[in-house]
Amino acid sequence: MHKYVGRRIEIIYIAADGKLSQRTIHVLSVQGGIVRAFCMTTGAPRTFRIDNILAVQPAARPA
Repeated sequence: MHKYVGRRIEIIYIAADGKLSQRTIHVLSVQGGIVRAFCMTTGAPRTFRIDNILAVQPAARPA
């Protein structure tokens, strides 16, 4: 995940309640198994446990 610091990516994430969500995030830092990011989906800062990130891909560029 360190290679994505400063980049926008799309993730599929399993939340603590077991629900899946797909989000576009701008990765701010990765430390101690936690990704700190700005979530473009919610428009707010968020943290994500690396263990709960199921898939990652670079975000599609706007047309």
